[in-house]
Amino acid sequence: MKAVLFLPSLLVSAVCFLGNPLVRAAEAPAVPPPVSEERVKELQGLRFGMFVCWSFSTFSGKEWTPGVKDIALFKPTGCDTDQWARTAKEAGMGYILFLTKHHDGFCLWDTATTERKVTKSPLGRDVLAELRKSCDRHGIRLALYFSEGEWDSPDFPDGRKRRANGGYDPEKKKAQLKELLTRYGDVEYIWFDHAVGDGGLSHRETISWVKSFQPRCFVGFNNGEQEGADIRLGEMGRPGPLDDQSAAGKHMDRPASSSYRIAEFTYPILPEHKGGAMWFYSLPEHDGLCLPAEKIYADYQGAVKFGNVFALDVGPDYAGRLREIDVRTLRQVGRYIRGEEKPPAAPVR
Repeated sequence: MKAVLFLPSLLVSAVCFLGNPLVRAAEAPAVPPPVSEERVKELQGLRFGMFVCWSFSTFSGKEWTPGVKDIALFKPTGCDTDQWARTAKEAGMGYILFLTKHHDGFCLWDTATTERKVTKSPLGRDVLAELRKSCDRHGIRLALYFSEGEWDSPDFPDGRKRRANGGYDPEKKKAQLKELLTRYGDVEYIWFDHAVGDGGLSHRETISWVKSFQPRCFVGFNNGEQEGADIRLGEMGRPGPLDDQSAAGKHMDRPASSSYRIAEFTYPILPEHKGGAMWFYSLPEHDGLCLPAEKIYADYQGAVKFGNVFALDVGPDYAGRLREIDVRTLRQVGRYIRGEEKPPAAPVR
C-alpha cells in the first residue's frame, strides 16, 4: 500500500516540476531588457549608412550564387576598405553595414567555424578586420549583415527553398555570431536575412544570444518572426513612420512587432536593369548606371523626418573598390547634406 501511495506522489511531483513556470522560464531563452531611449536616439543620429555587399555574387554576375564548391571564385585583385569608409564620410554617412556572410556560407571574416572563408580565398585577408580599422580611422560606425541559413547542396540545388533550420547547424550560427560580436568591436545593429530559414536558432533565441554579448546592439530580421526585434528592417523599403508597416517593403511577411524602437530601410544604388545583379556589383556593362544623387538625398530627408536609418547598398567591384560613378554620386549627396550645394527644388522620385 505504501508503494502504491508513493507512485502517485512521484507523478504529482513530476507534473508540478515540469509544469512549474519557473522551470520553463529557466529553459527558455531570457528576454533581454529593451534598449534605452538614449540608445535609440544615438542610432537615429547615424541617419544614413552604406550597405556593402561583396561575395561570390560579385564575380558570378548573379544575385544569388548557390552550389559554389571552390571558394577561389572569390578572386578580387585587391580590397580598399579605406576607400569605402572615406567615401561614406564624404557622403555624410554615419555607418557602414557590411555583409559578413550571404546564403552561400562564404564568410568575409577569419572564422574558426569553416574553411569557406575569405582568409582561405585568393585574397587571403580578413576583410572585416580591415574594415573595422578603416571605420575607426574615419569616424564611421559599423553594423553587420548576416544570413541566418545557408544553402546546403544538394538539398537546395536551386537556392530557392526555405526550411526551419535552413540546412544549417544552430551551434555553428551561435559560434559565428559570437566571433562577430566579441572580436570586431561595437556593432550598431545586425541585419538578419531570413531568406533561407533561421539557421536552426529561433529569432527569439537569436536575439537573446546577440544581446548576451552586446546588449546595446539592435537586432532585426528582414522577414519571419518579429517578436522581440527592436529594429524594423525594410528591404527595398522607403522612409516612413514606425507604425507604417508597408514602409518595410514587399519582403516583410509578418505583422509589426510592439518591440520595434526604430525603422531601417535599404535599397541598391543601382537602378533596375537587365542581367547581372543589383545588390552586388553587377557587370562592367552596367558601370554607367546609378541612381541620381537627388533621389538618394530625398530619401535621406525622409529618413531624418521619420527618425529612420537609411542604408544605401553600394557593391565593391572586382578590385574591391567602389565604382567611380558611385563615389561621385555619394560625394554629391554629401554636399547636399552639408548644405554646400542646394538640391533641385523638386526632388527626383
